[in-house]
Amino acid sequence: MEHFYITTPIYYVNAKPHLGHAYTTTVADSLSRFHRLMGAETYFLTGTDEHGDKIVQAAESNGQSPQEYVDIISKLFEDLWPNMNISNDDFIRTTQPRHIEVVQDILQKVYDSGDIYFGEYGGHYCFGCERFYTEKELVDGMCPDHKTKPEYIAEKNYFFKMSKYKEWLLDHIKKNPDFIRPAQYRNEVLSLLESGELEDLCISRPKSRLTWGIDLPFDKDYVTYVWFDALINYLAALGYPEGGKFKKFWPSANHLIAKDILKPHAVFWPTMLKAAGIEPFQSLNVHGYWLIKDTKMSKSIGNVVEPLAMKDTYGLDAFRYFLLREMSFGQDSSFSEEALIGRLNADLANDLGNLFSRTLSMTHKYFGGAIPRPDVEDIVDAEIKKLGQNAMKSFQDFYSEMKFSRGLEGLWELVRGLNKYIDATAPWTLFKEKDMDRLSTVIYVLLENMRKIAVHLWPVMPESSEKMLKQLGINFDPEKVNLPKELDVWGLLESGEIVAETSNLFPRVETPEPKPDDMAAKVSKKGKGKKDKKQGEKTAAENNGIIEFEDFQKIDMRVGTVREVEKHPDADRLLLVRVDTGEDELRQVVAGIADFFTPDDLIGKQVVVVTNLKPRKLRKQLSQGMILAVKSGDGMQLLTPTAEVDAGSKVS
Repeated sequence: MEHFYITTPIYYVNAKPHLGHAYTTTVADSLSRFHRLMGAETYFLTGTDEHGDKIVQAAESNGQSPQEYVDIISKLFEDLWPNMNISNDDFIRTTQPRHIEVVQDILQKVYDSGDIYFGEYGGHYCFGCERFYTEKELVDGMCPDHKTKPEYIAEKNYFFKMSKYKEWLLDHIKKNPDFIRPAQYRNEVLSLLESGELEDLCISRPKSRLTWGIDLPFDKDYVTYVWFDALINYLAALGYPEGGKFKKFWPSANHLIAKDILKPHAVFWPTMLKAAGIEPFQSLNVHGYWLIKDTKMSKSIGNVVEPLAMKDTYGLDAFRYFLLREMSFGQDSSFSEEALIGRLNADLANDLGNLFSRTLSMTHKYFGGAIPRPDVEDIVDAEIKKLGQNAMKSFQDFYSEMKFSRGLEGLWELVRGLNKYIDATAPWTLFKEKDMDRLSTVIYVLLENMRKIAVHLWPVMPESSEKMLKQLGINFDPEKVNLPKELDVWGLLESGEIVAETSNLFPRVETPEPKPDDMAAKVSKKGKGKKDKKQGEKTAAENNGIIEFEDFQKIDMRVGTVREVEKHPDADRLLLVRVDTGEDELRQVVAGIADFFTPDDLIGKQVVVVTNLKPRKLRKQLSQGMILAVKSGDGMQLLTPTAEVDAGSKVS
């Protein structure tokens, strides 16, 4: 039997869980369920990271000891997951003895091999990041993430010879394209490693400064740096080194993280494993941020979304579906209740809910609720069965590649196709004409395809999936499901079984009216915006258009390869250029370059794309960025690298 080991990051307990935590854990849960249905034995780990400076600070601000504080916040995470129908096999805490023992075992092993040494270091320490920064890493003397001035600290510490493994890591990433995915993050790590020397990693903190941590086994005057501690949880939970779960599941280890902790997982962790003589994990899978009105969620800003509030208002499965369908894995995505309601109404109520409601009602009206026995198939039946095979194959393939949005879109081709099939076959007319043989086939084709859809949706919406199957007269047992076989097996619904009279799993939701406070805020913001705009124009004029370095840093430019081009249907001077920028999906840019280039001129060319422009529609076509070009006399030249590079390479 194949095995599949999926981990979330262990969440740092300096704040309560929010939407970002819920998304990552829901993705992991969905993957665990999916691979279980694909025939693999799965193991799903989550937990909490409980050491470090920030924990001490948070505990002090709450008038608690660090242990009291982490016990409370860790419990919030542990209690949340059952309410989100999360099916994790284990929940690990870095304060547990089983974890501490493995951390100290690996530290001692790496120390004995000569890859840890004692030295003196002076650097700019950010307590928010819990790490040292070099001068060139600072932006105007500030931490690039927290925008605060780090404290210069000079002290003696222990260091891990991370630089020793730079060439090995580069080679491993290049030889294993799926080691870091999506591709833009693989390219980002390669650029980081190739841009300069990889420094050694400070892995200790003196107890004179910090006591809340795991003691170094070879020097009790120091505690372990939080990252050298936290990452080892992925091994500790499997009972490393002799545990049966370690031997069974570690070769199939897949880590799931947000992009803000890419470097520790993509650089620190594999080099630590190499130094300890442990095979690297199979794959690191990196997702983007959920944005609220184009801004990253932040407790200080006050735009944090509480997952339980969304679940209680709109239903857990609708919320899970939205998270997996809305975000293109690897890219940032905007969260709003309006978007959630839109997905719920369009995809779940109109498409899926309507399909179940219509078909179950017709089964009762025409056959007394009993599943009919199908007769000879027509060409339209064969076509819808073929559509179903393609849709299920698309779902399975994309889900295996962690392209959840595309997988669900593929499955919805079948959902929408079945609604069209009803209109094309017109069961009401067949009944009126007493063509019961043909009507039996039509209803059976609908019900059997609905069974297949419900089974495929179990990883995404487990509770609703089981209810849909119950409505079809089936008691769901995941141990009896094999998704790959669903592509070829037909007719598992038993004729004569009674189905539910109707289905109302996904009722439509009305968009809530804006609250008076929201209206006032919008009016206030509108007035403030005019004032700010005038002030901004004045400042720009005073500075002669000069911008700060931080403003330039906000621009994300990537090299992409043009894969598809077509003329804009409503504008002669515009082209629809679809570019591979190393993401799950091609990025469409509406470019005003049709006067200078034909579609054939552009196919295969590498171009520079500004990828973090807010998407907008130009003549009804969505544009997701800007292609950089230079006007030269009466002509135009595209900005392009001097030699071919990987799609998604960052311009810096």
